[in-house]
Amino acid sequence: MSPYKPRIGFIGLGNMGTPMSRRLLEAGYAVTGTDLAAANRQRLAEAGGTAVETATEVAAGSDVLILMLPNSDVVETVLHDGGVAAALPPAAVIVDMSSSEPLRTRALAAKLAADGLARLVDAPVSGGVGGAEKGTLTIMTGGDLDTVAELADVLAVLGRVRHTGAVGSGHALKALNNLLSATHLLATSEAMVAGQEFGLDPSTMLEVFNASSGRSGSTENKWPNFVLPGGYDSGFGLGLMLKDMRIATDLADGMGRPSRLGSRAVDLWSEAYGELNPGADHTEIARWAGHTS
Repeated sequence: MSPYKPRIGFIGLGNMGTPMSRRLLEAGYAVTGTDLAAANRQRLAEAGGTAVETATEVAAGSDVLILMLPNSDVVETVLHDGGVAAALPPAAVIVDMSSSEPLRTRALAAKLAADGLARLVDAPVSGGVGGAEKGTLTIMTGGDLDTVAELADVLAVLGRVRHTGAVGSGHALKALNNLLSATHLLATSEAMVAGQEFGLDPSTMLEVFNASSGRSGSTENKWPNFVLPGGYDSGFGLGLMLKDMRIATDLADGMGRPSRLGSRAVDLWSEAYGELNPGADHTEIARWAGHTS
């Protein structure tokens, strides 16, 4: 007899949620999901999942409810105002894989517990659409060890799990990671623009950076794969990156440790967001850096 697999609910079937839910289906999990976009629901159905129109329908039959939503406002609205938390079975676990605000996540988990509702684990990811498709995401998981252990097999389908501490810690670490990522992407872009103006070949620059101390995810992945080819199509929006950066700097301020460089990076990314298309991919900061120089 094959081991029991929990029933998975998935709310948020966008750029990340679609490949993640598909991987769960391919691993033999029953997945019921929804999204505001009918096309996204259709993709789930075509992949073998059960697509429904409301979040409460998803919750009613879910042992593990995965949220891949834009922010804490949407998460709280779905769980409380949308009646999703109340519709879940008593032993269910909510896995918030969104980029939410850590202090609000902590408060939300406490409220759910006080109301006798489902347990909450935060498990934001890094690795982009490519990582979601390949199952190589880094999953930063905050919650008690027993609950995280219950989710081990499910999350292993999606990537590498790193237990970061108590609930809320995953969202804190994700925001701090993206602040670093955004800051070195902008710094890399400014360096690349200056070097090309001097006459250096961009491919040579990246080769040397990647063999030297200037190496980063920006030089190893973002510039060679999304900037140099001119696609700017990583699948992660500039506005979403800016939101995560602000979460990180707000967290630093709240801890009494203001991030001076991070705050300046937020200012520059905000400027870029105001000048680029609102739907711009985050790698377009490189295009903006070249233009403003």
